[in-house]
Amino acid sequence: MGKSMKNAKLNRLMIAGTGSGSGKTTTICALMKGLLNRGLRVHSFKSGPDYIDPMFHSKITGVKSRNLDMYLCGENTSKYLLAENGKASQISIIEGVMGLYDGLGMDTTKYSSNDLSNRTQTPVVLVVQAKGMAASLIAMLKGFLEYKDNLIKGVILNGISPMVYPCYKEMIEENLNLKVYGFLPNLPEARIESRYLGLITADEVRDLRRKIDILGANAEKYIDLDGLLELAKEAPALEYEDIKIEGLGRVRIALARDEAFCFYYEDNLDLLKRLGAELVEFSPLRDESLPADIDGIIIGGGYPELYADDLSQNKSMLASIAEAYEKGIPIYAESGGYLYLGSSLEGKEMVGILKHKSLLTDKLQNFGYKRLVAQRDNLLCKKADSIKAHEFHYTKADYDGEDFLAVKESTGKERATIVANEQIFAGFPHLHLWGNLDFAKNFMKTCLRAGK
Repeated sequence: MGKSMKNAKLNRLMIAGTGSGSGKTTTICALMKGLLNRGLRVHSFKSGPDYIDPMFHSKITGVKSRNLDMYLCGENTSKYLLAENGKASQISIIEGVMGLYDGLGMDTTKYSSNDLSNRTQTPVVLVVQAKGMAASLIAMLKGFLEYKDNLIKGVILNGISPMVYPCYKEMIEENLNLKVYGFLPNLPEARIESRYLGLITADEVRDLRRKIDILGANAEKYIDLDGLLELAKEAPALEYEDIKIEGLGRVRIALARDEAFCFYYEDNLDLLKRLGAELVEFSPLRDESLPADIDGIIIGGGYPELYADDLSQNKSMLASIAEAYEKGIPIYAESGGYLYLGSSLEGKEMVGILKHKSLLTDKLQNFGYKRLVAQRDNLLCKKADSIKAHEFHYTKADYDGEDFLAVKESTGKERATIVANEQIFAGFPHLHLWGNLDFAKNFMKTCLRAGK
């Protein structure tokens, strides 16, 4: 039986930066709001394993933003998710990660934003922090154009005044084969604060709607929206192999979702729904107990260390989760969820299903892409099965688990991680379940068995 190939026409752009801090997230938020002000249907995506930027995208567009990660999911699945999620939009906008060429390691551009752009044939507009540069800006842009094969078509300048913009535009367009699509002035009144994992989350931003309105108004005034729409139309049709998902049965899964637990790939949740899950949200911070009649529990990542006091004081919820585990309810927990299931976090009592203690540190722990290899049969897979994953956390536990081997992709370094058996999968790594559909299916099957 032959492969079912699809061909999708999708108007799309990538907004990428010269590096972290270039202003690409602010620019993409401004751009999307400006387009929405025109009544257009906009869908957004984020390159790489980021949770926070998509939250901002979703607050603006009203549509859940998605991640596109060639490492975690592979090329065909990334194309499939881009096409399927963007098909109802008039323009799909992909936000790059870090700098355009920053990829798997210091010496490679593999899995970079540029790699994603090339493999999906998506035109790129670079956001450049131009303040403090004159002719040096030409040298920098020339380097970006010539370093590797790319689809860079234009630039948006960030942090400059309306008075100097015409000079920059003329200089760039006379010296380089690039179109300048406008600029954003310095907008301190629309600034979004950061913390150790990046920007603070969208729900924490005071006056977020006012800030987004300011950004949108400036985009309409200073960015060439018509030109960007025309550029997006030039993107060729996406070709990919279709992926069929069939339901396995109906289950109710409790999904932790509040300020402490908010890091989820929307495509993971959609996958579980397509397999037959009803996801019932609950708050470990505020609810007294788990939802009734559940067949499984998912606790994602987030910032539980910032809410350790409140989480610890909600004794009835701690007891409810421990009781559900005692009754055989399957649990899937990532990063922040792993911290919460331990005995203590920042010295405060947690659920205690697992016995590790955790503390926030001042540096990244085990950061990066890795391949996870099961060391024993468990609720997600059989021994020796594998899935790709990502870690990004400052919190350190005195025990990371030993039921999977994590092989860091950039160095080959190995370490033990994750607590996993027939009822629980809990650890620091984040999984994109589209990277190995069997992991999602096996979790669903475990929940189905628990519900009988």
